[in-house]
Amino acid sequence: MLNRRHLRIKVLQMLYAFYQSEEKDWVKVDKELSLSLERLYDMYLFLLLTFEPLVRAAENKIEDRRKKLRPTPEDLNPNLRFVSNPVMEAIIGSDALNALSNKRKVNWSGAENQEIFRKLFLQVLESENYTLYMMDPSHGWEQDRKYVLQLFKDEIANSPQLYHFFEERSIYWMDDLDLCCSMVLKTLKSMEEGAAFHPLPLFKDEEDESTFIHDLLKKTIAHNEEHEAMIEALTDNWEMDRIAKMDLLLLKMGLSEFLYFPSIPTKVTINEYIEISKFYSTPKSNIFINGILDKMVMELKKNKRLVKTGRGLMD
Repeated sequence: MLNRRHLRIKVLQMLYAFYQSEEKDWVKVDKELSLSLERLYDMYLFLLLTFEPLVRAAENKIEDRRKKLRPTPEDLNPNLRFVSNPVMEAIIGSDALNALSNKRKVNWSGAENQEIFRKLFLQVLESENYTLYMMDPSHGWEQDRKYVLQLFKDEIANSPQLYHFFEERSIYWMDDLDLCCSMVLKTLKSMEEGAAFHPLPLFKDEEDESTFIHDLLKKTIAHNEEHEAMIEALTDNWEMDRIAKMDLLLLKMGLSEFLYFPSIPTKVTINEYIEISKFYSTPKSNIFINGILDKMVMELKKNKRLVKTGRGLMD
């Protein structure tokens, strides 16, 4: 499930692409925003669906050992803890996940993809966590889930083969991989023993969040010149071309929220863009962003342009 920070980051990415392009078509970039969110959700599903082919690869390995010319007792009576992990079984057997997979045509079918998971399982076999899990005498839902979380973080999320697959599949996915992985981890942590597995929805409230993200994009583009003039007036010690492109976009987005999103408190807006700047701009950007956004709030209040209602009144 995407939170508002994730949504702001998606808008930031689209704005950056928009202003880098010679073709200034806001309708097109708005459609690209919708498409990027759909592809992000597909990637999340792809990651959840990795457990089934990984278990199948493990089962094939077990079967190959049983068919050896001279199988050992261990080959004939293998440790089945990995392939019988109840957390992975719940995910694999999920009607909700399989329905979404079929509806969105997201799956790991095909010999080439199966080879990815054959190689991935060989890496899993060599990992210390796998060895410790298979030898651990204690059993229970929490131990099994703890292992699956570690398996995902160490092997699946960091798999070069999967990275290559995503890179080839969609231009959007490389920017979204960390976000999708965090969504998968959140999903795994929320699972309950004995309960049916359900993937997270893309939005907490689809209508509200979809309106927010598209309005933020449109307002920031539509009022670009007005916002740039205000930023220039508030950064009198800086020339506009000396301000980092990402900082300028973040300030414009923040100003859009101050002016056109009355239900969002100013402190929430300021804190969100400070945090985003730490990951998407220069090392000192958060200090610069904080200072200019504070100046914006004072200027807008002085000119009686800052109108907040409902939750937005909580400064």
